[in-house]
Amino acid sequence: MHLSPTLAWLLDAAAKTASADRLLAELGAHLIADGLPLVGGTLTLDVPHPLIARRTWLWRAESAEVIEALGFAPGAFAPAPLAGATTDAGQRWLTGLAAGRIHEDLIGAGPDAPSLAWIGPRAFTSAEAAELQQAARFAAAPLAAIGARATLMAALEAYLGRRSTARVLNAPLRRNVGETIQAALLFADLRGFTVLSDNNPPALVIAALDAWFDRIAGSVHVFGGEVLKFIGDGILAIFPVTDSAPRAACDAALRAVAAVRTGMAHLDGERRAQGLPPLPFGVALHLGEMFWGNIGAANRLDFTAIGPAVNLVSRLEGLCRPLGRTVLISGALAEQIDANLISLGMHELRGIASPCAVFTLPED
Repeated sequence: MHLSPTLAWLLDAAAKTASADRLLAELGAHLIADGLPLVGGTLTLDVPHPLIARRTWLWRAESAEVIEALGFAPGAFAPAPLAGATTDAGQRWLTGLAAGRIHEDLIGAGPDAPSLAWIGPRAFTSAEAAELQQAARFAAAPLAAIGARATLMAALEAYLGRRSTARVLNAPLRRNVGETIQAALLFADLRGFTVLSDNNPPALVIAALDAWFDRIAGSVHVFGGEVLKFIGDGILAIFPVTDSAPRAACDAALRAVAAVRTGMAHLDGERRAQGLPPLPFGVALHLGEMFWGNIGAANRLDFTAIGPAVNLVSRLEGLCRPLGRTVLISGALAEQIDANLISLGMHELRGIASPCAVFTLPED
């Protein structure tokens, strides 16, 4: 059987393409080289992501440019489109489809199947449409491979975070595989969560937890940190030190805390307006070394951080309530920042051999 260069590429090499957008661009270039008249194309895929439901890539033949449009999942931050609304772009698409200038194939069955479509400068002939349909059939396997990789990455990043996912994928799946790193550590949790849980229905408790985690995890990510663990109502996050310069990581952690305080103050205002109690919290910052990698049973691993620095930051957060402070900062991290800090003296921490110098921020 003789295969065109495009079909041979789809069969032999396309599965190694780095991403779906690159496959669309390279496939379009191959089809043009085969003599098909194309001015653009689109590829739409469902994706397993907490916020994004569908991704659509738009390719222009003239510039080889690919742009992306996102379809957000129900309940995500993007507003849902109005029922029955049709955009100008959508209307132009339908007009082009009716005129035969657009050829579209569903790669598979069902409403969630990938969609591959091509735009021509004129109506496609029946022979050209057949070639495009054949290319779509051959594109099914490489798209499935690319989709499987994307699914794996999305799932791991949703549960582990981006940096940890990269570490997991680039190392053996065995215990004791990891490294010792220096990082600014952030540990925080809600105060009075047990009372909140005992006196409210699960739906309200979960909504409060989600709102809290949105504020603190969002602030961590904005300033370059990574959430390692959600622990009940608590969170452990890190800001890894790069280039042996801890000041930048410590400053980023401090800015994240400032953003959390602002976000939670706004959330508490909304809750009071709804007749709900505020959500007080405590947060601690520390700078130290930790083991970052795989621990666990032989066949059930966890990618996490352990070590004296992790123990210290969690114990330090436990002082927030008795000291009546929202934010506590260890002496190790305080030495790296220029913020206006208030010294609270030396304090013994449970399970920590040496007393810790403790600082805080002005409460206002």
